[in-house]
Amino acid sequence: MSNTATATRPLEQPIPVSRRDLPLSCPLPDALVWNLHPRVYLPIEDEPGGESVCPYCGAHYVLSD
Repeated sequence: MSNTATATRPLEQPIPVSRRDLPLSCPLPDALVWNLHPRVYLPIEDEPGGESVCPYCGAHYVLSD
């Protein structure tokens, strides 16, 4: 993985998101590298356990509420 991809998240740490952040897209709009890859919407609210992983950069999101 390139350094650019890891700049969106700490290694091994899931990114907490709340329901007010839905619909969830990656990269997040306020990320420093918001144009890292094409925006992809992740249906985290429909996923078991409220977790989703970006298919482009591997960012791991967790629904916190």
